[in-house]
Amino acid sequence: MGTILKARKDEGMLTEPTFDVSVIVGKRDEPMLVVCARQLIEQISLSGSTKSLILALGLKDHSVETVKGIVAAVVENRLW
Repeated sequence: MGTILKARKDEGMLTEPTFDVSVIVGKRDEPMLVVCARQLIEQISLSGSTKSLILALGLKDHSVETVKGIVAAVVENRLW
């Protein structure tokens, strides 16, 4: 299953929304997994959804290009 991450949007009354990403199980020292989860929750919230995200990522390649490809595929197919 790889690394399991939880991402959610925090909205304040007077501040811009912030996004919280935490690793539930798995690699805690791989920042690109956190970047991927954050990008996905941002895209989900831009569409008007208030849902949180539980994401399981098992990647061999943790490059920027891989993360961009994952985010693009999810956004293109609107998998939420």
